[in-house]
Amino acid sequence: MLVRETAGALMSFARDPHGLVTACRRMISRQPSSGPLLWLASQVLSAGDPIDRLHRCLDELDGDTTARELRHALPGDATIAVLGWPDAADAALPARGDVEVMVIDVLGEGSGFVQQLWNSDIDAFDVPLGGLGAAIAGADLVLLESAAIGPEACLVVAGSRAAAAVALHQGTPVWLVGGVGRLLPPALWGSLERRISTDDPWDADEEIMPLDLVTHIVGPGGVEPVAAALQHVDCPVAAELLRTTN
Repeated sequence: MLVRETAGALMSFARDPHGLVTACRRMISRQPSSGPLLWLASQVLSAGDPIDRLHRCLDELDGDTTARELRHALPGDATIAVLGWPDAADAALPARGDVEVMVIDVLGEGSGFVQQLWNSDIDAFDVPLGGLGAAIAGADLVLLESAAIGPEACLVVAGSRAAAAVALHQGTPVWLVGGVGRLLPPALWGSLERRISTDDPWDADEEIMPLDLVTHIVGPGGVEPVAAALQHVDCPVAAELLRTTN
């Protein structure tokens, strides 16, 4: 929704190159952790016809089949662990009555997601953050969602790195859900990392997690090994967005 609203706002600057650059920079500075917004801005600033590119980006977002691919790929009769209230899981899990979900409460969102799953007749359990290790150890699959994915790391909700590390130790698969606009080329990923850098990362709502802790990435093309999924990066790099200050 945020990306679609932003695309609509950018339409008014499409015939003003300088205004478009300024608008994109301001947009990124206000939402520095959003891969899709960075993807949108880079697409538009690299286009010969910004209006046409904006429409094409919206079409790609509307046609994103990631949630559907996830829904079909989830193993039956499995216990799945998630953190917080991930959008893709919210779209995919209610249609799967044959799974059990352990929702690890981060950012105070876990109980709300559990209630929604109950309303869809899904067996779900609200797990306090202190129970993260035990929940992951008892899961058949760990499902994480990323706001942005780079060549070697990704941006995920805080606590995900610990969850993935426990899963790796247990030999449990870790699926990272991406989607349209979340796979970024090295230069754009680097600019995002610089923008979200903080002296107190332990207080942040999101964290950087190495892709070494992930077994598969879920996107419009389905569930793929990490190396194969990264081959789908096709976002141009707009040099105007590589600066961290306006």
